[in-house]
This record gives sequence, structure tokens and C-alpha cells, in this order.
Amino acid sequence: MNELQVKTELTPIEIALGIDEQGRTTARKLYEFLGLAKSQFSRWCRTNILDNEFAEEGIDYEGFDINVEGNIVKDYRLSASFAKKLSMTAKNERGEQAREYFVRAEEKLKGFAIQISKLPPEMQMFKALFDQQAKQYLELQQLKEDNQKLKEDNQKIAEKIESIRDVISLDTTSWRDDTSAILKRIGMKYGGGEAYSQARVESYELLNKRMGVDLHTRLNNKKKRMAEMGIPKSKIDKLTYVDIIAEDKKLIEGYTAIVKEMAIKYGVT
Repeated sequence: MNELQVKTELTPIEIALGIDEQGRTTARKLYEFLGLAKSQFSRWCRTNILDNEFAEEGIDYEGFDINVEGNIVKDYRLSASFAKKLSMTAKNERGEQAREYFVRAEEKLKGFAIQISKLPPEMQMFKALFDQQAKQYLELQQLKEDNQKLKEDNQKIAEKIESIRDVISLDTTSWRDDTSAILKRIGMKYGGGEAYSQARVESYELLNKRMGVDLHTRLNNKKKRMAEMGIPKSKIDKLTYVDIIAEDKKLIEGYTAIVKEMAIKYGVT
């Protein structure tokens, strides 16, 4: 008895294009295969897919989300017919290779459709039912993925809200330690030592501007007074802007508020 053998091996071009069971590729796979400028992918999609008056969503393409280096971005599944048209926009050898592949793929699909029409009515009905069940299954799987993504997004939002609450709840009784810890976390997030120094400088500049003060002048004046009082230079040299802020309740409140805003701005708690 002859056994029906199903060919599962993919050709190199099918692997490169990420061809799925329905003969479709994706916009990103096709764009990469065509060797087009990486920075222009979004513009290419908008021009050739989303704003294409001859492209019909649900027939020629369908959008879906993918994770790229931790970021959720958009991609599009493309029918063989539509992918062939897009391949023709690339005036290079890769474009011609892709076009020829999708021409052959279309011919195979047409041949398969003709063979299906020759099946007995009951078998055609069985195939239609199978296709419907397969479509419903894939839609259900997509719905599950969307629900999972929604749960993850909601969790991230909840965590962010909780973090913002923690920052907002900072008071002026422990302001030195709290503001210093936040600025250190900002520095760590953006590279370490130099970023930490830049965060501190930014906080002082914002305080000067918002409160109409000059911390540098105040610090120098205080050092002069301490020197005149005979206080050891080693102690004078340890004075910082934070010590100047600590002498004025309004500056403490203003500085605490500024560092809170920076925490939210830079996404740290």
C-alpha cells in the first residue's frame, strides 16, 4: 500500500522568510530579506501596508504584537499574493528572488484549490469544517496570548502606580537619606558614577531655579563665616549643598518635591 508522505523540509528562502503553514511571511521577515534600511521599517509598513489603498486588512495582512528586546512592537502577517506585490517594490536581486518564490507559492495554492474542488461534496464539507475549527483554535490561542499580555501589562501598571505612591509618600523628616537614595538609583539606572553626579547637579539646578536661590553663593558665605569663627578647615571642607538646604525648611520641602518628580521622570523609586 502506498503511504502518503508529507514534505516538511523548508527551503533556505522559506526559512529566511519565516513561511508558516499557510504560506505566509511577516512584514519584518520580508523587509529583512529584501535588505532594506533597518531604520525605515515603520515608515515602509505605513506606506506599503497600512496606507495602501489596495491592501485589505484580514485578507492581505493582519497585525500582531511581538517582543523585540523587551519592547512590544507591531508586525504583520502577509499573504503570499500581497508579499509578492511588496517584493516588487524592492528593485534588487533579493526582491526578484522573493517575487519568484511567491509566484510559485501562489501557483501551488491555486493547484491545491483545484484539487480540493475535485473532492466529493462530503469531503469538501469535512475540509471546510476542519478549516473552521482550525481558525477558531488559532483565534482562541491568540485571545489567550492577548489576555496574558493584558494581565502582564496591568501588573506592570499596578507596580508602577505603587512605586509612584511610595515616592509621593516621602516626607521631610528623613529627606536626606530618601533623596540621596533616589538620586543614587537614578545614577545606577543610567550608568553609575557620572550619571549620579549629573542627577545631583540637576536636582540643585532645579532647586535654584524653582526657589529663586543660589546654593553656591550660600555655601561660600557659610564657609567664610565658619572660617572667621575659627572652625577647622577639615570640617569646613565637608560642607555640601545638602547642608545649606537643611538650614531652610522651605528649601527642604522644595528639594524633596523636586527629587520626587525626578524619580517619576526617570522611572525609579
